[in-house]
Amino acid sequence: MARKSKTPDPDEVLASITPRPARRVVAVGFIVALGVVVWTVAALRPPEHFGYMLFLTFFGAGCFWLGYGIWQASGREIELTRSELREVGGRSLCRLDNVARVDRGAFAFKPAGGFLVRLKQPQGPRVFAPGLWWRAGRTLAIGGVTARQDAKNVADMMIVMQVERGEDV
Repeated sequence: MARKSKTPDPDEVLASITPRPARRVVAVGFIVALGVVVWTVAALRPPEHFGYMLFLTFFGAGCFWLGYGIWQASGREIELTRSELREVGGRSLCRLDNVARVDRGAFAFKPAGGFLVRLKQPQGPRVFAPGLWWRAGRTLAIGGVTARQDAKNVADMMIVMQVERGEDV
C-alpha cells in the first residue's frame, strides 16, 4: 500500500476567483457605450477646433480598445495555491512569502468587490489586467468583474495562511 506524502503540494489550488459573465458584459458594455456616445457627439456636433475633434476621435477609440482589453483580461480565473496567487495559465500575481498584508476593509482603495495585497518587495513591473487585477510597486489589487464572495474567500484564506506561517497580519 502506498503512503501519502506528508508535504502538501505547493501547486494545489486552494481557492479561485472566477469573473462573472454578467459583470463582464456590463463592464464592457458601459465602456463601449461611452465610446459610441463620444463618437456620436463628434459626428453630429463636430467641434470647431480641430484639436477637440482629434481628442474626441482618440478618446472614443480608446474606449473601444479598453473594452476589448477588459473582455480579454477578465476571461481568466485567478487561483490561490500554497505558494502563490496566479492567473490560470501561469502568470504569477504574487508569491505568498512576499505578502506583507491583505486589506479588504471598507475604506481600502480597492477595486469593486475585491481586496488589496501589500507586498514586502515589488514583485515585478507594473501590470494591468483591466477589470480583474493590477499591480504597481508593492501594491496588488484584485477585483472588478469578480464575485465579491470569491474574492472574500481568497483574501480570508491568504490571511489564514499568513497566520499559519507566524507572520503578523
